[in-house]
Amino acid sequence: MAEVGIYSEESSLKFAKQAFTLLGKPFKILSAAVHYFRTFPQCWEDRLQKAKACGFNTIETYVPWNLHEENPGEFNFEGILDMRKFIELAHSLDLFVIFRPGPYICSEWDYGGLPAWLLSDPNMQVRSNYQGYKDAVERYFNKLLPMVTDLQHSKGGPIIAVQVENEFGSYSSKIEHLTFIRNLYIKHGLKEMFITSDNAWGQKDAVFYQYALPTANFKEISEGEQLFEQIRKWSPEFPLMVTEFWTGWFDHWTSQHNPTSIEKYEESLTWILKANSSVNMYMFHGGTNFGFMNGANNFDTYKPDVSSYDYDALLTEAGDITPKYLKTRELFLKHVLEPQGITTLPDIPANSPKRTYGSVSVEATVTFETLIQYSSSLNASEPVAMEMLKLNGDYGQNFGYVLYRCVIPGNASKITLTNQPMDRAQIFVDGVEKAVIDWTSTSENLTVALSPAGDQATSKLDILVENHGRVNYATEASGILNNQRKGLTGPVTCDGKAIESFRIVPLEFKSGSVNRSDWAINLKNAKVPGLFQAKLQVSGEPADTFVFMKGWGKGILFVNGFNLGRYWSAGPQQTLYLPAQVLKQGTNELVAFEQAKIGQEIMFLDKPILDVNDQSTIQLQSAL
Repeated sequence: MAEVGIYSEESSLKFAKQAFTLLGKPFKILSAAVHYFRTFPQCWEDRLQKAKACGFNTIETYVPWNLHEENPGEFNFEGILDMRKFIELAHSLDLFVIFRPGPYICSEWDYGGLPAWLLSDPNMQVRSNYQGYKDAVERYFNKLLPMVTDLQHSKGGPIIAVQVENEFGSYSSKIEHLTFIRNLYIKHGLKEMFITSDNAWGQKDAVFYQYALPTANFKEISEGEQLFEQIRKWSPEFPLMVTEFWTGWFDHWTSQHNPTSIEKYEESLTWILKANSSVNMYMFHGGTNFGFMNGANNFDTYKPDVSSYDYDALLTEAGDITPKYLKTRELFLKHVLEPQGITTLPDIPANSPKRTYGSVSVEATVTFETLIQYSSSLNASEPVAMEMLKLNGDYGQNFGYVLYRCVIPGNASKITLTNQPMDRAQIFVDGVEKAVIDWTSTSENLTVALSPAGDQATSKLDILVENHGRVNYATEASGILNNQRKGLTGPVTCDGKAIESFRIVPLEFKSGSVNRSDWAINLKNAKVPGLFQAKLQVSGEPADTFVFMKGWGKGILFVNGFNLGRYWSAGPQQTLYLPAQVLKQGTNELVAFEQAKIGQEIMFLDKPILDVNDQSTIQLQSAL
């Protein structure tokens, strides 16, 4: 193999005089970001066909390490994680692929795609050449990279470019780590063009342009001007490429919905195309953070992302055509395709059917006490973060909730948490909620006043902590990524004395965990937290729908055992996308783990509610 710089002699994609060539012919990359792990496999072809009909010639995808290796050495590339099948599908549709394997991907995904079990090492330094991290990355890449070597374009496949890590300059200037990642690529026979991508404030901090083509991430023209100017300074030969043109934005729980106007979008995209730049739409189709996979930000404060990754992208969360899609098709034809002699595009595939399935009521419940009674637990002399629990081969708990249970005197007057919980703690005494402490709480709010329990000698203290999503984006200097251990991370005191005996119950809600035979149909005394079961009857072919938890408070929802994600009346998101592929003809089981408030019913709508403050949403809710 020839020496690899930015690309090898064997690479299909090359460049000269500020332009890409593919097999020696001029080539403009028009790429659509579609994440296979956020969309059901049965929908992949629909999304890719819609990309083709819009004028795209390339598909870009990340690879989520934390799902492909959920426990060390246990790999999963099946079903929604069948990465190879997704890439081969793109190839069958004559689409090229930009491959972004990470190992860190950001992407508003839990821990930026890094597996939480890395944090079972108390000295872990992620995104660095710390030996424990390097060993884990190398084991993962030893499995992952051989799966795609033959899918490179130079081998007859669709992959034309591979990204080295992700936005590394925004994290660190220690490019030795980029060298480590790049060397693993070369070791495993990757020959196509290597690229890096970064935003305006990170591009200059990890200079790696001798070994990977620098590309840009931005939304606003002012940011793009800075990035393009720097790329041109590094080399007059470099072509311009926007690897992440942010077509919309994501939402945080309890914050505002964040759409991007089509006018601003059109202005920026037109500027990119007139600058003769290639582009990847991040996102073309966002999809969904199913289960516990949403990430979070932490700049001024912790802010967890919602379950929907609609992103205000070109396709909706359900894959529907939007005005942005139609505007993009128009701009591609005008500025790129028609000058090449391409005047027509394939017909746009139809949107999937949507159905309103009416509403259903809860039929049965499992109490929190029953749930805890039949869950495995550990004993400890102090609270232990979920990643440090002796579970899963001593690599800890990745997702979900963790309960800390202990006994306190019946006449206790206050409970104090030493550190802010990670991320949301509900405090119960003898089953009665006394307080909620979360990321908005100050140090003064970490003490909970209790009411004396009369002559009762002891009381049961429960602290239920929800991991609301690990931060996916931060700087190395902040130390945040190396401190994403969830649960309680310090002592709990009762009237000033440290509690020294806990029963710790991990509630991981893994696949199949809500398939139970102990449902109680007496709902008269039902309480939260608890599991609540309902049944939905579907006649005919199932269709996409949106679940509205009318009157419910906060929790997670399973349909036929599949975790759709978090719901929370605080918003902005109010509905959960329920793909037709999760449903079946006949009886469908819904199970909610509700933490706050028992609602009236569960409704099924034919359109989403992503903005609790939108006027049409308010009117819809009032009518229900």
